[in-house]
Amino acid sequence: MGPEGIEAVGEALTGGLAARAVEPAAGEHPDGEAHGACLNCGAALIGSHCHRCGQAGHVHRSIAAWWHDLAHGVFHLDGKIWRTLPMLAWRPGDLTRRYIAGERAKFVSPLALFLFSVFLMFALFSALGPEVGGLKMGRGAPKTAQEELQLVNARIGRLEVKRADRVARHKDLEAVDEQLAEARTEQKLVAAAAAKPATANKPVVDTDLHTGWPALDQGVKKANENPALLLYKLQSNAYKFSWALIPISLPFVWLLFLHRRRYRRDYKAYDHLIFVTYSIAFMSLVVIAAVVLRSIGLLRGPLPLALLLIPAVHIYRQLRGAYALSWFSALWRTAALLWFAFFSLLLFLLLLLALGVMH
Repeated sequence: MGPEGIEAVGEALTGGLAARAVEPAAGEHPDGEAHGACLNCGAALIGSHCHRCGQAGHVHRSIAAWWHDLAHGVFHLDGKIWRTLPMLAWRPGDLTRRYIAGERAKFVSPLALFLFSVFLMFALFSALGPEVGGLKMGRGAPKTAQEELQLVNARIGRLEVKRADRVARHKDLEAVDEQLAEARTEQKLVAAAAAKPATANKPVVDTDLHTGWPALDQGVKKANENPALLLYKLQSNAYKFSWALIPISLPFVWLLFLHRRRYRRDYKAYDHLIFVTYSIAFMSLVVIAAVVLRSIGLLRGPLPLALLLIPAVHIYRQLRGAYALSWFSALWRTAALLWFAFFSLLLFLLLLLALGVMH
């Protein structure tokens, strides 16, 4: 496995652990009855888990237990993922409705599933991504990024000063250490890109564009001088701001039910949010499947068309099940939501482009 593959695995693990931080253990680790006092808070144990803090009554101190915790933290291997994914694929409406109704411990939460699927998707793009305009997608692609490296180095310097100050004042270091770890990871990626020869660059905008907005004109000029760096920034921003797809999409789903008082009464913004988050998580998994199939040479024949039809079928089934719609109501809302999804994605791409050009 090369460096890009190792980075991809690392990003997938990071995504799983990030998802786990959002959704800690719930209804898992059936260790049986425990006795005595909780080792974490001291409360008397009356079951397999502490009723006060939630820690398991039995703790393990072995290498095998550490690997089990890693696998469990990343993949939820104690059963939740295996209950969630089949329902997300075949009965997404039931999954959405049951989660909203309060069945939380049985399933992976939509946010945790979204985080892991997005991290995994970008990890695979880094390792297996296609070429766009002669530039290789993925963080291992050759780029010239000296200016970006200087900015990252300056940010690390400021964070190190901040950390030293917090050490001197005996304050908590967790937040600043997380920021330092993220900045150093970015420093490694940009330094590796800066050390390689630049790809033959083609202008992003062939004409000499003058908008009258100095910051935008300067950004376009930089993008023309170094399209590879712009592509790197777009990928990096897509990775960091993927969560923005959720609030961008939410108003469009809300609009589908605005015209009927019953729907406005029965379904709140939270319900639409759960619908959107599970839906985007599933679409990320479809993209992951497409990337993997393309990398092994199986994305051919009728398969690409089938992958294009999957989102429409999934949205229809999720709408009909989650909102108890008739087939006709679900059908026209599916057609509308597909257009809305296109506009949401377009707005997201414009946001990424603005961030890449202006920053």
